[in-house]
Amino acid sequence: MARSAACPARSNRAHGPVDKSLGSELDHQSQRDMPSQSRETPFTNHGHQAVSADRKPMNRLLTTATGLALCLGSIGAVQAAPSLPVAQPKAANLARMRAESLNGGLASYRAAACMYETGASSCLISKSDQGFLFGFLGGPPGWQQQSPPRPTLETRVLVSQDGERILAVPYNGPIP
Repeated sequence: MARSAACPARSNRAHGPVDKSLGSELDHQSQRDMPSQSRETPFTNHGHQAVSADRKPMNRLLTTATGLALCLGSIGAVQAAPSLPVAQPKAANLARMRAESLNGGLASYRAAACMYETGASSCLISKSDQGFLFGFLGGPPGWQQQSPPRPTLETRVLVSQDGERILAVPYNGPIP
């Protein structure tokens, strides 16, 4: 089998313990004169280069610093995202499910894609003391994939501020 120069694990070195007394005095002299940075790192029993003891703390430090940077970066990203009221996603799901129920279930009706987004912000008409008012189109399954999309129904649903109750369905019918 040919040995690959690209794979450091496949070297011409013997793996396992090596009898150091086999080397010549010249080899020992040349190793002593070499700067410590250019000495070759010994191989483990598995053919991989061993990490010297003085590099282990540096590896731990690098791993810790990387983890800390990732954590701090993700905290900033979370803080930068606009926050929704906790009740808004619940209210949107409740409004969508009411429309599905009123219009024959999922076998015959699908709400607009905006109602499947977290919080349905693009379908939210208003948020007030009365609650969340959602307005959206709907139609038979696949209506949004048609070119152009052909919705058949429009629905407006008012949900309580806590997102727990349907207060009213002001409109559910053909598109005016």
